[in-house]
Amino acid sequence: MLQGISAVAFDLDGTLYPNYRLNIRLLPFLFWRCRFMLAFGRARNIIRLEQEAQAAAQPFSRIDFYDRQAQLVAGQLKAQKEEIRKKIDRLIYRGWEPLFRKIKPFPHVKEILGELKAAGMKLGLLSDFPPDIKLEYLGLSGLWDTVLCTESIGALKPAILPFRELANALGCPPEQILYVGNSRRYDVEGAKRSGMKAAFLNIWFPVITGVKADFTFRDYRKLRNFMLQ
Repeated sequence: MLQGISAVAFDLDGTLYPNYRLNIRLLPFLFWRCRFMLAFGRARNIIRLEQEAQAAAQPFSRIDFYDRQAQLVAGQLKAQKEEIRKKIDRLIYRGWEPLFRKIKPFPHVKEILGELKAAGMKLGLLSDFPPDIKLEYLGLSGLWDTVLCTESIGALKPAILPFRELANALGCPPEQILYVGNSRRYDVEGAKRSGMKAAFLNIWFPVITGVKADFTFRDYRKLRNFMLQ
């Protein structure tokens, strides 16, 4: 067990539930809106590159994320920014949420969250996409001390800013927080940059590159044993 940990925080997508369950349900949407989704993905990549370019000089800088994202997508599609902003909200942020009605969390997630809380750990969640309705459909709402969205904060992971906002919301110094995620690039690297410990959920294959996590697991029972034994 890691010593001195007083809070455990989690990514959501691909960490609390298997990503493939959502991706299967998204296939018709992606097929019919391929051009729009490619522009959306490129916009988010550009924003991350912009964050990296200014990270050394302004590690805690924030933007109006939704405005910048809409601007970049609109530029690619030669559309009006406000029209695209509404379309992103309607099709992606709100449009994907009903898909979670039939998606189940990874086995043992809810019980282990309860055990961590019963052991005196604070629980946090930090997601790159709006998390609240998803948590309700997954049956995981009401368990958290804080739930944050990086987009509302104004910087995507692995920027330091959202992780520092998470630490502030939990009321813990970063070194007392274990952040759990399924992406080495975004979750592990972002947590370690901000001074947190990191646990990496790796259910598919060995990973030999990237920032090393403090703990790697495939089964949530391993995380419980690591934290509580």
